[in-house]
Amino acid sequence: MEQIFEKLMYASRWIMAPIYLGLSLVLIGLGIKFFQEIFHILPIIFEITEVDLVLVTLSLIDITLVGGLIVMVMFSGYENFVSQLDVGEDSEKLSWLGKLDSGSLKNKVAASIVAISSIHLLKIFMDVKNIDNDKIMWYLLIHITFVLSAFAMGYLDKMTRAGK
Repeated sequence: MEQIFEKLMYASRWIMAPIYLGLSLVLIGLGIKFFQEIFHILPIIFEITEVDLVLVTLSLIDITLVGGLIVMVMFSGYENFVSQLDVGEDSEKLSWLGKLDSGSLKNKVAASIVAISSIHLLKIFMDVKNIDNDKIMWYLLIHITFVLSAFAMGYLDKMTRAGK
């Protein structure tokens, strides 16, 4: 009975496979939004202000960072929790593929969240005259929380690895 339970539990990791595949659909959605932003800005490129162009650029960078985060979580999560990716010898292989354990992935996700939060905060500062001070304070507090959390996770990971 125990062996059946363990085999069933081990096989249940495949439930995650369609979830990781679903992330690729989110990636497609991000790509559509990215190009939608570009197609909106191109016809009016000579009419918009520099600040507005910077804000659109920051939005595009934000979408790109989120896309990279999705790819990292999708591939690393699949490799760590479901099965190893069998990429043929003749095709490109990402240099980090197969090298990120769950701890490293967690740190990279935290760093990506801080980067994404930084982009959002920069967008807020670019439009500071239109945003209430209370909201700015909350944006700053949330960003600082992300930074401190990422730092703490990295520090704890370093301590854990040093203890081994």
